[in-house]
Order: sequence, then structure tokens, then C-alpha cells
Amino acid sequence: MNILIPSHPLRAITVLLAAALTNFAVPLRGGEEAMVAKPNGGPLAAHLPVEIAVLTPAPNVPPPITRRHEAKVVVNLEVRELTRRLADGVEYTFWTFGGGVPGLFIRVREGDVVEFHLNNHPSSKVPHNIDLHAVTGPGGGAASTFTAPGHASQFTFTALSAGLYVYHCATAPVPMHISNGMYGLILVEPKGGLPKVDREYYVMQGDFYTQGATGEGGLQIFDNVKATDERPTYVVFNGAVGSLVGDAALQAKVGEIVRLFFGVGGPNLTSSFHVIGEIFDRVYPEGGMKLVQENVQTTMVPAGGSAIMEFKVDVPGTFVLVDHSLSRAFNKGALGMLKVTGPENRVIYSGKEVDEVYLGDQSDAGVAARDRAAELVARKQEAIASNPEIAGMTKEIQMERGKKVYLQSCFACHMANGEGLPGVFPPLAKSDYLNADRNRAILIPLKGLNGPITVNGKPYNNVMPPQAFTDDQIADVLTFVLNSWGNSGGSVSPKDVKQARDN
Repeated sequence: MNILIPSHPLRAITVLLAAALTNFAVPLRGGEEAMVAKPNGGPLAAHLPVEIAVLTPAPNVPPPITRRHEAKVVVNLEVRELTRRLADGVEYTFWTFGGGVPGLFIRVREGDVVEFHLNNHPSSKVPHNIDLHAVTGPGGGAASTFTAPGHASQFTFTALSAGLYVYHCATAPVPMHISNGMYGLILVEPKGGLPKVDREYYVMQGDFYTQGATGEGGLQIFDNVKATDERPTYVVFNGAVGSLVGDAALQAKVGEIVRLFFGVGGPNLTSSFHVIGEIFDRVYPEGGMKLVQENVQTTMVPAGGSAIMEFKVDVPGTFVLVDHSLSRAFNKGALGMLKVTGPENRVIYSGKEVDEVYLGDQSDAGVAARDRAAELVARKQEAIASNPEIAGMTKEIQMERGKKVYLQSCFACHMANGEGLPGVFPPLAKSDYLNADRNRAILIPLKGLNGPITVNGKPYNNVMPPQAFTDDQIADVLTFVLNSWGNSGGSVSPKDVKQARDN
């Protein structure tokens, strides 16, 4: 039986003496009551109104809670493993809570009973769970939410303490899961609510460790050696370099009060968070609600920690969010922008707009160049696709690239001529199994294959694990195989592979 035990020793004794009862109220901090667990279930909250939690992707925040009573809040959060942009020309397979990095923002009220559902999408490769620092209980929920791909878990907790808390995956190896983007924030609002402000934003910092160097293009994979040595390739806000610049910059108007919910997923680095050109009027250090510091220039936020900052914007301009360990900001990506519009106040400030040279490729000019380059690449691909001669050359190039992939990774099992090993590894040459279903063929290197199959009339029963190939590499090697050793021909595009990966 999971019993919520208050921190006060006398109250703890009260709970333990009453544990044999099926329905009883337990005094919590502040004198309020919540219903304790039945022997066969979670906290009894039948007397509470039920709400479905509104969850938002960064930098958005759910609306403030206006009710002044407890509720049973149902949280539904799904884990997805998705390949997304990490930097210009750089992709990474992120493990996400809700489809983005950081995970979806969760907002509840102190005293709420939270029914938490964690779903692991069937396309995931590995199990995941969740540790919410707002939870009082084993593993912060991790012990109750170990969830295999295609499965769901559920547990219930009472939000005992107001504050801003980090949540993250705690499945082994924990640093790898967090490094892949599995972190987010949950706000437990105090019973009286937070002071009213004009705008609220959600920003988290994380460190990423790729096998390629900073800026090296293509699909990058996790580097455990760099992570263990705490040598990040990228340090970013909200999951990518440039996630908060250009059209994606935060917005405000002169005279408004801005509140930032800021956290550090880590897994390793502490942030020295600073907004260039602003002073924090109020900081709630470490995400707590009792001690408020005023007129703060830079606040330190540890890995797995958080802080709340509030400030009034008095003049227009571009205000730059940075980790003041500045090589991280200007070389590795921990840089964002708050763009403030409205009338000038030359008594407070009379200078010019932020210098383009100062911001480099994160400036408006740099972002415009990036967007224009992406547009031209797209137009180039359209032109290539519409030219049959170029399309034919593209297939030839694919086959040559695919041959290199095959010779590097496939021929040891399937042999250089595709004949395989009798009784062990099936042939790829004249393979009725491959030629019958192109989509199935794509899924083999993408998601692996195990169990009995029949190829060219002969049974095979072995295991092929998923391959750490990019979409381009899978398309190239399959195009090579389909056009070799008497197979049926045709081609596979990276778009085909991406569609199979996303389904």
C-alpha cells in the first residue's frame, strides 16, 4: 500500500495507526486533508472535482490556476522518440515527453491529487519512465512508471509542496535518457496562486553530446564518452540551437511584467542564467516559493533544478537570454531572445539596437540567411525531382553510396554477393521476402527483425537488431540491394524511410 506520510513525526504516527482503514483523511502540511490510499489503489479522490491537465510545449505555459480548491487532475503524457533539428544541418534522435524538448509543461495546484498516465509510443525503441521532483514517493514516480514501448503506466500522487520542479526520465542509463532530451518542468502553484503578470514563458537548458564535432552535419548520435567526461558538443535552450531567435523569439511590450519559468535538464552542467540588458526584479531561487531575492543580475540554476524570474520591461529592443558561461552561449547554442516593442524611454536608455556582429549567426540577419538557405535547398530538390536525367543520376549515386554502407555494415552476415549463410542468415540475392514488400524491407534495418521467416522456400529464425543508420543510409543501401543480385529493382527515398520511421 502506498501511503502519503507527512513530514511531521506525530502526523506520521497518525497515518500509520490508521492504515488499516479503507477510507480516512490524513492531515497534510498546512492543515488540509487528502484521502489516503486504499490497500488496492491510489489516493481516494472521489470527493474532488476532476480536471484534465492542459499541457503546453515550450515556450508556452498553461494558464494560471484560478480555482481556490483542490481537484483531481489527470495528466496524460506520451513518450516519443523523434528525429529533429539540433542545429543548422544537424539532426538528432531526441527522446521526448510529448514530442519536444523540453517536455510539456505541467501546471497543478498545491493539494491537488494528480492521476498521472505515462504512455510509451509503439515506435519507441527502449523503455522509459518518469521521475517528477514534485512527487513525494519512491523515485518520484519512477518506480511506478517503467513503461515498455507500446505500453502505458499509471500512478497517483498528492502535490504536497508548492514550487517549480524538474521532471526527467530515470531509466538506466539515466544520463543517456536525459542527454537525449527527456526532461521538463511541473509547476505546483501555491494555494493563493502566483502574483499576476502579463506574460509567462517556459525555457529549459540542456547539454547534448554528439559523436560529431560542434556544427558537423548529418544525423548525430549520442557519445557516451563525451557525456561521462562532461564535454558537451551543444548547450542549448529548448532543445536546439536558435530555438528562441528570429520569429521564434519571446515577445513582450514595454511596461509589461514577464515571468520566466527556467529549468536545467542537464544531465551535467549548471547554468549561470542571465538576460543581457535586464535586471530580474524578483527571483525565486531553486524553484522554491518562500525566499524571494530582488534586483538580481545572474542566477545560478543547477542540473535538475529550476528558478522563477520576474521583471518589468521598461524600454524596447532585443534582450538576449544566455548562460553567462559565455562560450556555451556564443559557440554552443545557449542563447535566446526576448523582443520588446513599444515607445522608447530615453531617460532610461538611449542606445542603439543590439549589434549584428555581437550576435553573429543568431542575429536577425543570420536567421534570415539560414531560412533563405533552407528555402533554396528545397527549391533545388524540387528542380532535381522534375528532371528525369538528374533523377536517374540520383539513383546511380544512391547505389554507389548504398554499396559503401553494405560493405561496411552488412556483408559480414549476408556476404559480399548477397547469398547469406545457409541456415543462419537469409540471402538478399533474388530474395522473394524483400521483393514482395518494399515497406517491410524498409522496416528491417530501421526497426530490426526477429523470429521465424521463410526466404526463397527455406526457414530462418535469427535476430537482426535495428541499425544506427540515417534515413539517407537506409534508402541508399536498400536501393543498392534491390538493384543487385537479380532482385526486382526500384528505389527507396529518404522520404520513404522517414515516413516508415514516424509511423
